[in-house]
Amino acid sequence: MDGPEAASNPYGLYEKLRAEHGAVAPVLVHGDLPAWLVLGYRELLDVTRNPTRFSRDSRNWRFLRDGQVGPDNPLLPLVTWVPMCSFVDGSEHRRLRSAVTDSMKRFDRHGIRRHVTRFSGQLVDEFAATGRADLVGQFAEHLPMLVMTKALGMAESYGPQLVEAARDMVKGSETAIASNDYIVQTLRDLVARKQAAPGHDFASWLVAHESGLRDDELVEHLRLVLIAAYSTTANLIANTLRMVLTDSRFRGNLAGGHMTLPDALEQVLWDEPPFTAVYGRYATGDTELAGQQIKAGDLLILSLAAGNLDPEIRPDLDVPVHGNRSHLAFSGGPHECPGQDIGRAIADTGIDTLLSRLPDLSLAVEEKELKHRTSLLSRELVELPVTFTPPGPATGAVRREQVPAAAVPGPSAPAGGAPAPAAQEPVPAAVASATAPGPVPQAAAPGPGAHPDGPPPGAGTEPGRRRRPSLWRTLVAWWRGS
Repeated sequence: MDGPEAASNPYGLYEKLRAEHGAVAPVLVHGDLPAWLVLGYRELLDVTRNPTRFSRDSRNWRFLRDGQVGPDNPLLPLVTWVPMCSFVDGSEHRRLRSAVTDSMKRFDRHGIRRHVTRFSGQLVDEFAATGRADLVGQFAEHLPMLVMTKALGMAESYGPQLVEAARDMVKGSETAIASNDYIVQTLRDLVARKQAAPGHDFASWLVAHESGLRDDELVEHLRLVLIAAYSTTANLIANTLRMVLTDSRFRGNLAGGHMTLPDALEQVLWDEPPFTAVYGRYATGDTELAGQQIKAGDLLILSLAAGNLDPEIRPDLDVPVHGNRSHLAFSGGPHECPGQDIGRAIADTGIDTLLSRLPDLSLAVEEKELKHRTSLLSRELVELPVTFTPPGPATGAVRREQVPAAAVPGPSAPAGGAPAPAAQEPVPAAVASATAPGPVPQAAAPGPGAHPDGPPPGAGTEPGRRRRPSLWRTLVAWWRGS
């Protein structure tokens, strides 16, 4: 799973394994350790809905238990047992998860969208005058972390360093462990501040919850929410923007009123979920799955992307899945992502704001030139270069000077009363160079542009090479109801 084929073409590898082995395939993970890759939609539901057979507790993994997962193995941050709801089942899972879900219910959803709109405007302001941008490095990767630092009660100035640390940790690089340590220490400091001076934010609500989470449990659940929200939402924004800019089906359906932007998000969650795979589940005893003999202590990796493309439930991938949320993008069963609606709100509000500000976005390179970075868990766009007409002063944009000084990210503008990080605060090498996005390289000339909502799905016009501002203005105005 860490070989060249998995890195260059993971979707092709999934289909090759499906053809050779069926819905469950034997694979090797880092360290040449054997595991099972679950590819079938129904098999994924079976695994996620049966925690007594397939536990989330990584202490059941025999290779981890026997010390065969080395201290430098990039899987370690993902599989080392910690006291949080994602690593336990049963009553303990319900206790810990209730603290997370109850605290999330206290979010003001309209307030979240206001933060998204404000931060989206600030990010666009950074590059709007140039007429070109990289929508991955200058927008998608920063927006979710800015929103989540605000929601958690952290200083907004933490955002850039946390973006770099989170990205490094999730991709399983050589510095993943150091990046994880930096995130954990940042959150320990946050817990201490909120215990001393609680505010109106997620971290304070988690601290005060009746479940009585210990300090280590508080830190791990803040880490879970922060990383999950960042990783899934950044990837969802980037993938949706790419589809809108390159896929004639998307452009045709959106322009013709057959698909709303929330519909487009669900289509992307089916076709290119933010997490291609999830580590993992662990067999609690000898069992059988899709004809494969699973031994007690075996690791099962959930291939969410392969499950969403299972020909047993989607024989024709060109058939739209509008309004259907029965995909596995957020996993399933008792461990299904509790914050998925917040991620959707960040993505659709952020994309809406971007398109409203820059209605004639065009891809700045040929689609075939776009590159992806494949990690242990995901397949991410490296860059999404675009060109556009720089907006004039009368576009109604949210300018930085219109935002109160206390709301502008930076050491002098703490959020939720939290102090900004000291200038000399130590950070690992993996994140020490984190700064605001640098200049975008010169680009080529513009080119052409789960489950309550139903069962899985059953078995335009080609964009031209010129800009089409009327299409985007019509789309944005229609979707916003104006």
